[in-house]
Amino acid sequence: MTDKNSKINDINNRLPKVRGVIRYNFELSRLSWLKVGGPAEIFFQPEDPDDLSFFLKNLDTNIPIFVIGACSNLIIRDGGIPGVVIKLGKNFSKIKLYKNNVSVGAACRDSYLAQTCAKEGIDFSFLRTIPGNLGGAVKMNAGCYGSYLSDYLTGLTLIKRDGSINNMKASDLKFSYRNSSIPDDSIITNVFLKKEIEDPLKIEMKMTNALEIRNLSQPIKDLSCGSTFRNPIGRSSLEDKYDNDHSLKAWKLIDDAGLRGTKLGGAMVSKIHTNFLINTGNATAKDLEDLGNFVIKKVRKNCGIDLKWEVKRVGKN
Repeated sequence: MTDKNSKINDINNRLPKVRGVIRYNFELSRLSWLKVGGPAEIFFQPEDPDDLSFFLKNLDTNIPIFVIGACSNLIIRDGGIPGVVIKLGKNFSKIKLYKNNVSVGAACRDSYLAQTCAKEGIDFSFLRTIPGNLGGAVKMNAGCYGSYLSDYLTGLTLIKRDGSINNMKASDLKFSYRNSSIPDDSIITNVFLKKEIEDPLKIEMKMTNALEIRNLSQPIKDLSCGSTFRNPIGRSSLEDKYDNDHSLKAWKLIDDAGLRGTKLGGAMVSKIHTNFLINTGNATAKDLEDLGNFVIKKVRKNCGIDLKWEVKRVGKN
């Protein structure tokens, strides 16, 4: 038996017996929107919330966990992620409509939720152009066009690192621009959102307009994770279409520093939208992270403002 197989068997013997899927050395670049990153030492897709709860309750507390969604806001470093990477699957993506609210699984795509609810006259149109899954969107309080997830959230269900299942009210949590008080080691499994009723045709028109604006202003055909840095102004660049105050928006600060089109290895600052870092085809995670840090340094030198990463960087170099 090889050392590699021996190590896998040793890890396997330490893991709880679950109904979901467990894989070893799973290449996360297959899931990454940037198509970069090393493997997950252990990759786990639970069958359902009870399966996830059992796994966490019986997992050695010395083994770290990391939760991923659509990987639309992650730079996964080239050395991969140690411990267990957990990804919720299709059984965590169901949408249920109730009288006063909507129940949504955390693995549901933001755009799918917006489109599905639009047909029922429920307006979550601001989610149409936001990439990723709902759980991650709630965790980072995603939003645009003046609307944020926290405006609609009434409650959620999460599973803590000890396996306990907790139902929380929105009032129990704190939200700010691109941030929330939801603990990093907790996993959101379900979200409850209040209904915003509107004419389905008007909702469809909103979504069509949002897509047109995005397609004109963002490099949608390139490999990217969307906005790389938070806006120092403290709100989305797409607060509304009449928002002409660009002075403290990340893209403007980057552009003013002369960084449009700057390359490092296979990574580049987009020529279309300077707050997007793109993989031109052969970038490594290190290329992208190093270019991002270079942008921070140059902007600081140019105007004295420290840009803060919006895209998370995770794993080992």
